[in-house]
Amino acid sequence: MPEYVYHDGPVRFVMPARAVADGIREMGSCRDVRAVVAAAVQKRLCGLGELAAELALGPVRGSAPLRRALAEVGYGIRSGAEGDFRDLLQSSGLPAPTYNARLYAADETFLGIADAWWQGAGVAVEVDSREWHLSPEDWERTLRRHRRMSAYGIIVLHITPRQIHNEPVRILADLAAALEAGRSRPALAVRAVNTA
Repeated sequence: MPEYVYHDGPVRFVMPARAVADGIREMGSCRDVRAVVAAAVQKRLCGLGELAAELALGPVRGSAPLRRALAEVGYGIRSGAEGDFRDLLQSSGLPAPTYNARLYAADETFLGIADAWWQGAGVAVEVDSREWHLSPEDWERTLRRHRRMSAYGIIVLHITPRQIHNEPVRILADLAAALEAGRSRPALAVRAVNTA
């Protein structure tokens, strides 16, 4: 039983980290586990430290999916789709990027956060899911970020979660071509700060 149980009338509940740790033990899909953990951390419902504490205190049986998801969030993965993209890259032979890097121009202008960033090539990948672009304002914010990154010479590739599953060969070929093109030019005056 958890150390702290809260009551709201007849309803009993636990803190978010415990709810996440308990809930994902019943999930069969690594993708679902990844999405729940990333959402809890991204929405600041709980931190990595709290989830790690729940992992340490909880039973070993059924803990592997949480352990894997925590490691991915530690690498900078912030969504299920980004985790799927990382899985695709790991089997590709392409160099590993920095995930969710904050990018700054030489004059310290903030350019945006790239879902995946290859410093040596000046290439960024944005995993754009429809869920994050439901409103016209969200879509315009994405276009503004793309325009700002491109203005500083960054090669920006946009992919969707569906494309990761349906077009993995095409995505990897396009990415390989972008990395080659980026490495063939002078290095960009862009600084990356790891957010993991």
